[in-house]
Amino acid sequence: MTLPAVEESPTAPIETLQVTAEDFTGPDWLETKIKRGDTLASIFSGFGLSPAIVHKVVNSSPEAQSLSRIRPGQTLRLKVDKGDTLICVIHETSRTSGLRLDRVDDGGYRAERYEHPVEKRIQFATATIDESLYLAAQQAGMSDRLTMNVAEIFGWDVDFALDIRPGDNFSVLYEEEFLNGEKLRDGAILAAEFVNQGRRFAAIRYTDDEGYSEYFTPEGYSMRKAFLKTPVKFARVSSGFTRKRWHPILKKWRAHKGVDYAAQTGTPIRATGDGKLTFVGRKGGYGKVVFIQHGGKYTTVYAHMSRFAKGMKSGTRVRQGQVIGYVGKTGYATGPHLHYEFRVSGAHKDPLKVKLPKSDPIADRHRASFMQVADTRTNQLKTYQAT
Repeated sequence: MTLPAVEESPTAPIETLQVTAEDFTGPDWLETKIKRGDTLASIFSGFGLSPAIVHKVVNSSPEAQSLSRIRPGQTLRLKVDKGDTLICVIHETSRTSGLRLDRVDDGGYRAERYEHPVEKRIQFATATIDESLYLAAQQAGMSDRLTMNVAEIFGWDVDFALDIRPGDNFSVLYEEEFLNGEKLRDGAILAAEFVNQGRRFAAIRYTDDEGYSEYFTPEGYSMRKAFLKTPVKFARVSSGFTRKRWHPILKKWRAHKGVDYAAQTGTPIRATGDGKLTFVGRKGGYGKVVFIQHGGKYTTVYAHMSRFAKGMKSGTRVRQGQVIGYVGKTGYATGPHLHYEFRVSGAHKDPLKVKLPKSDPIADRHRASFMQVADTRTNQLKTYQAT
C-alpha cells in the first residue's frame, strides 16, 4: 500500500516506516478506541496527561495537527514512562497505516508516517452467465466491488444492459490483501477476459514507473475509449433509436432520436466521455437535462433527470464516468428512465451503433515493459483457466 504524499515540515522531514503490530504493543502501551464525542484532550486527561502536553504534541509539526481531527473507530496508543512523560503517540488511521510521534531530546515530537506490510495473494474466479453478470459473479465467490470493477474495465466494449447473453463467460485474475493472515479486502484486478456473444475481450493491468495504473489489451491498446458504452450501469434498454415511434404522452408518431434506459429513480447517471457542460436545466419534453460537448464534434444529452449532481452548471468540465445527475421522470416521461442521445456534428446517431474513436496505444517508452507483464498475466490466466 502506498500512502498519499504528505507535505514535509522544514524542521522535521516526515518519513514512512514499515512496522508490524508488535512494535506498538506491550505493557508500556496504553490503548483506546476513539468513540463519538472523544477529543484528544479528553483522552489524554483520562490517561492522566495535562492539557499542556496536548498542546505541545498537536503543535509539534504540521503533520501532528491531524490529531485534532481524530474520528470514531480509529485507535490511539500512548507510551508513557514511570515519570508520566509521554514518550510516543500512535494514531492508527486505518488497519494498515497511521502517524507516529516520538519524543526527541529537546522535548518536542518527531512525526513519521507508518504502514503495516500487507501480504498480496493472487486469486482466480471464472463463471458462465445464465441471467446476469452480477449473479454469475456472486456464484463464483466474487465481491460486489470486484464485479463492478469487471464492468468498469469492459464498459467501453460491452453494454451490460443490452449485449449480455446466456453463455457469455468471464475469467478474472485478481489480488487479495492480507494483514497478519487475515483478509483485509480484495485488491486490484491483474488480468481479465470477457467473452460476449463470441467476441473475446481481454484486459491487462499495467503500472508504469510513475505508479500510474491502467488497463490495456494484450496488444497494448488502452481499454479506455473516448466514450463509455452506457451512461447507466446495469440498466435495461426500454426503447431504442428509431425514426418512427408512437409517443405515449403526445399520442402521435415521431422519431425517437436516442436510447431510453429504464432504471429506478435516483440511479446515478455517468458522463460517457470527458467534456464541458453546455446546458444544465429544464428544457421542454426533456425535463431536467444535461448537454455535454466533447471537443468540437460530439455532443451527448441526458434527459428526464430527477436532480442534478452537486456542482453541475454550464461551463463545468466533467470527466468520463463522473456522476452528473440521477434518473427520474421529469418532462415527457411515463416512468423513471434516462433518455440518452449521441450527436455527431449536430446529427443524431444511434448510441448503440455509432462508430467511436479508437483507443490510444501504450507509450513507446513503456511498450517493452508492458509486453513482459502482458505475457506473464496472459499465461497465468490461461493456466488457471486450464486447471
